[in-house]
Amino acid sequence: MSVGDDGESTNVSVAVTGATGEMGRAVLDAAGAREDVSVAFAVNRDAPRDPAESVAGVRVEPAREFDRLLADRSPDVVVDFTGPASSQNYVAVAAEAGVASVVGTTGFDDEGEAALRELAEYAPVLKASNFGRGVQALVSAVESAVADLPGYDVEVTETHHNRKRDAPSGTAKTILEAIEGARDGGTADGQRVHGREGEAPREAGEIGVHARRAGTITGEHEVLLAGNHEEVRLTHRAEDRGVFAEGALDAAVWLAGREPGWYDFADVVDGAESNDAEATNDTGGDDR
Repeated sequence: MSVGDDGESTNVSVAVTGATGEMGRAVLDAAGAREDVSVAFAVNRDAPRDPAESVAGVRVEPAREFDRLLADRSPDVVVDFTGPASSQNYVAVAAEAGVASVVGTTGFDDEGEAALRELAEYAPVLKASNFGRGVQALVSAVESAVADLPGYDVEVTETHHNRKRDAPSGTAKTILEAIEGARDGGTADGQRVHGREGEAPREAGEIGVHARRAGTITGEHEVLLAGNHEEVRLTHRAEDRGVFAEGALDAAVWLAGREPGWYDFADVVDGAESNDAEATNDTGGDDR
């Protein structure tokens, strides 16, 4: 974290991975318009064809230089939107150097998630499937609605652009976990039914999950609750990736200087201040 002559923090220095990807570009664009953030460096797995290539005025350097750049530029936080394997490597290098990481990468399996949680023992790690503040409000509303409407059928539908790799989306998984947690005693993952085909009558207690991929849709999530001759629909729609980029940078500013531990974007939205209250090192165990 940069410090001015008066001893006050001036901005948070970030390193951006996946710099030429859609989210990497969005993060760099957003950072360039903020006074509380500066970009230490940006890297991409595929080396730029032109050594002078830049995104939002920031030179993009090859990912193989990440270790050296981390040591030379000393960023406060790494902001990562890449793939599970690349993300785990970036966070491991950052954690070894004591540098915090904000992870927006989705698609981790249980083993990969557990590995990230272990790295949080050495440096702060904040991972979120979605950095939209509206999604946090949606999750809260879903928890309340599910608790208030016991016995209602629940269906979750998510829609994203046709290049998205993982399905269902990391945000949909977060919503599903909220639904399961809001039900009495929680609900086993086995009651999630992904799509339906052929003779597939609905079973009591199941949660329908549907993933759609089309066009350039940034992201839409809908939760349908139906029963007692009525229905409730809760929907969040993101119209621009800048929403997620701004949220990730908000998370970076919030995370800088905190104690090692595992954090969530809900901590940022809630304005949590205590390191001890939010940091966890539970090693048990995601939209681009």
